[in-house]
Amino acid sequence: MPQLPDSGFDRVSSFYDPLSRLVFGSALELAQLALLPFVPAKARMLLIGGGSGWLLEQLLRSGKELQILYLEASPNMLRKAQERTKASIKNTAVEFRLGTEDVLKAHEQFDVVLTPFLLDLFPAPRLHDLMHRLHTALIPGGLWLFADFWPVTSPAPLWQHLLLKSMYVFFGVLSDVKATQLPDFKAQFDRLYLQEVYAASFYGGMVQAKVYRKAIEV
Repeated sequence: MPQLPDSGFDRVSSFYDPLSRLVFGSALELAQLALLPFVPAKARMLLIGGGSGWLLEQLLRSGKELQILYLEASPNMLRKAQERTKASIKNTAVEFRLGTEDVLKAHEQFDVVLTPFLLDLFPAPRLHDLMHRLHTALIPGGLWLFADFWPVTSPAPLWQHLLLKSMYVFFGVLSDVKATQLPDFKAQFDRLYLQEVYAASFYGGMVQAKVYRKAIEV
């Protein structure tokens, strides 16, 4: 059976979360939690690349009445997310969908797009297309919630550079990640004319959480 696009995290699904906590402690989780207060009640959300469902679980615990499309390219990760949250879905309607941004329907629009540690996986041409598609699916005035590896200091300190390099080698081999270095996130978001409304840094400035607002068309 041919491998599905971007499904390489199937191979690390059994140990990805423990490995993340071993290396980064709670920093990655704290970066994602910092975004949740910006999710409005009754929002229609796209959560793409949420892995095994930890962040979805936190959204469900918030008690907000939401409609969430949970889009994940790894079948194993998607299955873990479904199992993890099946007892928690009450006020929230969740659709679990396997695939990449290519399986989004042309008419689907969202108040919030959430990309947790996803965008660093792709080289520039693919990232450009991915972000353009997500931007198209975001309503005018909608929020893009972003958490990812984005060193505050440029160039990054040596320890951050070495850690990032080792991560790209590791996941390149095990998960077929195509990127070999962090993208220029600022250039990508500037190209979409998104307004930054919140920023916070974690793990010694190696990780950032940001909230962007899409311009309201006149």
